[in-house]
Amino acid sequence: MAGVSRLQYTTDIRMIRGMCSGRVDLEFVFRAFANGMDGVFIGGCRLNECNYITHGNYDALNMVLLSKQIMAHIGLNPARLRIDFMSSGDGILFTDVVDEFTRQVRELGPLGQSDGKDKDGIQASLEDVRKLIPYIKLEKREKLASRLENEEEYDGLFSPDEIETLFSDVVSYYIDPGKCQACMICFRKCPVEAIIGGKNRIHVIDQDICIKCGTCYDVCPPKFGAVREISGEPVPALIAEEQRIIVRKRRKGVAVKK
Repeated sequence: MAGVSRLQYTTDIRMIRGMCSGRVDLEFVFRAFANGMDGVFIGGCRLNECNYITHGNYDALNMVLLSKQIMAHIGLNPARLRIDFMSSGDGILFTDVVDEFTRQVRELGPLGQSDGKDKDGIQASLEDVRKLIPYIKLEKREKLASRLENEEEYDGLFSPDEIETLFSDVVSYYIDPGKCQACMICFRKCPVEAIIGGKNRIHVIDQDICIKCGTCYDVCPPKFGAVREISGEPVPALIAEEQRIIVRKRRKGVAVKK
């Protein structure tokens, strides 16, 4: 048994059933809040009672523990997110847990009311988090895949200082226009098509699309070294469209960038 409930302040409950709780992604949680949900409830099978070898409920638990720390970091009450484990035969327990969570969300009020943030501020913070979710999952993939056997371990998996560092040290990638040879390797390898370029056109990275995966950095030929890692400072502005054209001259039968 697994499912996700999204509770509005009106106590309207919508369920997504028939999926492993391990498939509930960070994006699902923060998208629900961005869409105006005041609380998110995730129900999964009892730990160590998974019907499959994946034990995805541990993945869901780790994801929730990380989400709660991120929520606290951006000023949202972590109590708005809850995960519980039970079997498909625990109908009464499920009802009691959801009723209890509904009451808790009602007491907290609409999103932001008890969190001390206005609607625009909440939306801005949630969108900032959503943009970084692929990066967060890459950075925390080892902890997200861990199995916590004892409940005492929950509080120590992710710390506030760790989350602060995670957001303050975000790495961005920038293509140095003076070094780019328009070889199109990074252009073809980018998994989200965040690189703008073409034949004889200096490549640039759309920072709004980039997921900080570092693929461009890894595949850029060392002899060019055009892709830079940037942390703790702003990414340089994109060069103008007309400055991206590479004019090549021929020298002894070889095309050379001017």
